[in-house]
Amino acid sequence: MNKIPEGIYGITAENFANGKSNIECVKQMIEAGIKIIQYREKYKSIKEKLKEAKAIAKLCKENKVIFIVNDHIDIALLCDADGVHVGQDDMNISDVRALIGKSKIIGVSTHNIKQAKQAKMDGADYIGVGPIHKTATKDTAPVGYAYLEEVVKQIDIEFVAIGGIKEENICEVVRRGAKSICLVSDIVASSSIVKKVKSLEKIVKSVSTY
Repeated sequence: MNKIPEGIYGITAENFANGKSNIECVKQMIEAGIKIIQYREKYKSIKEKLKEAKAIAKLCKENKVIFIVNDHIDIALLCDADGVHVGQDDMNISDVRALIGKSKIIGVSTHNIKQAKQAKMDGADYIGVGPIHKTATKDTAPVGYAYLEEVVKQIDIEFVAIGGIKEENICEVVRRGAKSICLVSDIVASSSIVKKVKSLEKIVKSVSTY
């Protein structure tokens, strides 16, 4: 059974949201029909993050949306999130699993095929593949479409394509085999997240993969 829904994977990014709060962005993402949302917040205190995460967890639970917390395993546990997403410099997957248990989801950011294979071997439930293009939300150098194509051919766990993906290039990502796609600033910065997501989903459904 797939743990990551196909379609748009939502991530919070309040500093790119043109004045909208993370809570407001999440409400609009849910209204738009997004079925998985990750709370990612780099610039607030732990107390603020925990308060927001608890509120978002409640919204997600009420609307049957999968809720993932970026980096903070303690916050994920305290708000009973569905899972956590960690980076290459964060805690090892085995240690994360020991803390959150077998039933929770673990996602791992990967930037090359070696990292992807290691994540699968270590027991990740899904991987992030990217950044596909240059993005203001991460400092990592873009990996382009080549790595995405490698993952499609060589890795048999679920993955999310991420990084610099926007409405004008999402079709290229889908054509190369991505079934779950994350757009950050393109969604949260939109004047209407609902309209933006509906437009993106229409494009995704219209594109055939090879």
